[in-house]
Amino acid sequence: ADFNYGADEYDAEGNEEPKALPEGSETMPYIDESPTMSPQLSARGQESGDGVSPTPTDGLGTGGEREAGKGLEMRKLVLSGFLASEEIYINQLEALLLPMKPLKATATTSQPVLTLQQIETIFYKIQDIYEIHKEFYDSLCPKVQQWDSNVTMGHLFQKLASQLGVYKAFVDNYKIALETAEKCSQSNYQFQKISEELKVKGPKDSKESHTSVTMEALLYKPIDRVTRSTLVLHDLLKHTPADHPDYPLLQDALRISQNFLSSINEDIDPRRTAVTTPKGETRQLVKDGFLVELSEGSRKLRHVFLFTDVLLCAKLKKTAVGKHQQYDCKWYVPLADLVFPSPEESEHCPQVHVIPDHELEDMKMKISAIKSEVQKEKANKGQSRAIERLKKKMFENEFWLLLNSPAIPFRIHNRNGKSYLFLLSSDYERSEWREAIQRLQKKDLQAFVLSSVELQVLTGSCFKLRTVHNIPVTSNKDDDESPGLYGFLHVIVHSAKGFKQSANLYCTLEVDSFGYFVSKAKTRVFRDTTEPQWNEEFEIELEGSQSLRILCYEKCYDKTKLNKDNNEIVDKIMGKGQIQLDPQAVQTKNWHMDVIEMNGIKVEFSMKFTSRDMSLKRTPSKKQTGVFGVKISVVTKRERSKVPYIVRQCIEEVEKRGIEEVGIYRISGVATDIQALKAVFDANNKDILVMLSDMDINAIAGTLKLYFRELPEPLLTDRLYPAFMEGIALSDPAAKENCMMHLLRSLPDPNLITFLFLLEHLKRVAEKEPINKMSLHNLATVFGPTLLRPSEGESKVHLTLASDIWSHDVMAQVQVLLYYLQHPPISFTELKRNTLYFSTDV
Repeated sequence: ADFNYGADEYDAEGNEEPKALPEGSETMPYIDESPTMSPQLSARGQESGDGVSPTPTDGLGTGGEREAGKGLEMRKLVLSGFLASEEIYINQLEALLLPMKPLKATATTSQPVLTLQQIETIFYKIQDIYEIHKEFYDSLCPKVQQWDSNVTMGHLFQKLASQLGVYKAFVDNYKIALETAEKCSQSNYQFQKISEELKVKGPKDSKESHTSVTMEALLYKPIDRVTRSTLVLHDLLKHTPADHPDYPLLQDALRISQNFLSSINEDIDPRRTAVTTPKGETRQLVKDGFLVELSEGSRKLRHVFLFTDVLLCAKLKKTAVGKHQQYDCKWYVPLADLVFPSPEESEHCPQVHVIPDHELEDMKMKISAIKSEVQKEKANKGQSRAIERLKKKMFENEFWLLLNSPAIPFRIHNRNGKSYLFLLSSDYERSEWREAIQRLQKKDLQAFVLSSVELQVLTGSCFKLRTVHNIPVTSNKDDDESPGLYGFLHVIVHSAKGFKQSANLYCTLEVDSFGYFVSKAKTRVFRDTTEPQWNEEFEIELEGSQSLRILCYEKCYDKTKLNKDNNEIVDKIMGKGQIQLDPQAVQTKNWHMDVIEMNGIKVEFSMKFTSRDMSLKRTPSKKQTGVFGVKISVVTKRERSKVPYIVRQCIEEVEKRGIEEVGIYRISGVATDIQALKAVFDANNKDILVMLSDMDINAIAGTLKLYFRELPEPLLTDRLYPAFMEGIALSDPAAKENCMMHLLRSLPDPNLITFLFLLEHLKRVAEKEPINKMSLHNLATVFGPTLLRPSEGESKVHLTLASDIWSHDVMAQVQVLLYYLQHPPISFTELKRNTLYFSTDV
């Protein structure tokens, strides 16, 4: 079921209309709505040459391991689906031809309904198209009915493609045919009656004998059909072995069809047009999507539509059930008047109120908890009403997150005065919008003002034209859609080439979590080069992620352009690209190398994925000489210290030069640097201090986190873990205080002293929150699981869902650390003296 709930004056709805392609992609944005199959077109699939599968083939095996038998079965499925839609198409053409004969007969009488010339224009080439498809259908049908491995049908498709010239003639005449039909309808009542209700025969095995369709709708069908044939060719090729006799024939047919499509792609579908531009050209929808607008100080979710010559910002009106939904136009800017203000110009724009990170993190925790409740209810065959209620709650929370997390400003200014401000969570998306607008602005555009009627027509067309139907939250996904990956993605960004001139270059990595994209990591700037060699490794936490994006920037050092607004990214995007994270491909233990090509630039990177339950393991070190993976008591005894040397040194360095670093402890350090520091500490090398003073501060922070993460048992111990979980759940403040202090007292001395030492450091980091953006809550989120998560033997090995473990335990682990961080200073001697409250052992 598709759960969609309206929220905050916005109605999310789940209309499954086939998605249309943006202008300029391989395939025309026309798609048939016949009931047999409704391919979901994706622009990505078209560009990469992947086939676009019609629905029946989903989930039946992937890639190279498909056996010939399955491939054969898939081809039959594709073909029988296509045949069924071909039958409907032939019936539609027949219905169109039916009135032609009697009309011709009356044309030569004294009372003609239409003249021969008009009939010729309206029905131009329909007879030829009908004959071509009837012959194709009659030849293909018996082959599919007597299906076996020797069947060949490539020649039929090749012949069909070779007859596309007839379609070219039809398309060239299409506009005039429509106009003529419309004029004749207005002037002749008889023809109007005929053209309003043409009877189309139902398929052989369907209950409906006839359906009524307008002539206008039927005249559009041939344009639709070419796209359908092209899609089917994609699918057939995908499931035809390269050595099959059909393969070259199908390839040839696809090439002809695609060339034909791109040549007529300019001819427009009336459903995709909304009034015309001032120059009399058709106005087309180029891009649409959901964006958050900052309007009068509050965040609103808008549906933004980019047409050939105008940007329109709308919201979906609330309508009664069953009523046709409509958009309400909030504002529009003709592209001729639209400018992007430079950072200096936007200084007087409203400042963005950024929601504190800890509130966003809290909300993510809540959503994860509800997700696992939904899973539990489903597993226990729970009541659908309870599941429905949970999903509604989840939608509301995800909607809140979608609305409140974006912080990258995307400013739009109308030359005639008004400025508008959108907030995006991804610079990738911001640049996609900007580039789409700039591409259109290269054409010779005119300024205009829409009359209220024109605006109404344009806004009215948005509902039909839109390509994005659902608010991008995970609760709008179907149950059988991929839930995405949960765990850690390790990415090494190696190098890039293809730059025309030397520049200061760096990359950022974005992944989607909770339905929208966020930036997760950033390489260092490689100065003055055309071939940057970063070779940096990052560990990125995935929360239901399906894609990885890489953006390559040129660093801007011009002081005048640097904006006061932290989130304003003034660096120039040199290129951007994305890849799907395929769970099968990614979940190998080995590194998988890949290249993303963008804008003439090639970025090389490698990645591997560790699922969350794998990354939860604490593995004791084999050798007891180092410090990583060695019990804390062993290390402090060997060093004759109260707090391990590694902890003291890393904390000292962070306090010296990292305490004002934005995102300290949250931003990943470079993995190779961290590994180098780990080796130096393990070997107790004399150069430790020199190396620390030279090292990037995020790597030092990362080394400290890694040390605690690799302890063979957590700093707050396995033995006390269940008691910490119970203590934090107490609701009486006095009882909680008593229990939580007693638990600290029960820790071994090295653990307790180290914990208190770290606690005071984290409090000092949080004091600088206005500068470093790290609140106590952020720090608790980063360190809680690291200090508390039980080691392998203790944690339940039979965990089912990665997201389950995540939500409940992690929330509690964060809460435990947060409790101590928010507590007034705790001193070791006071704790030890103060045993009178609570002396029973846990």
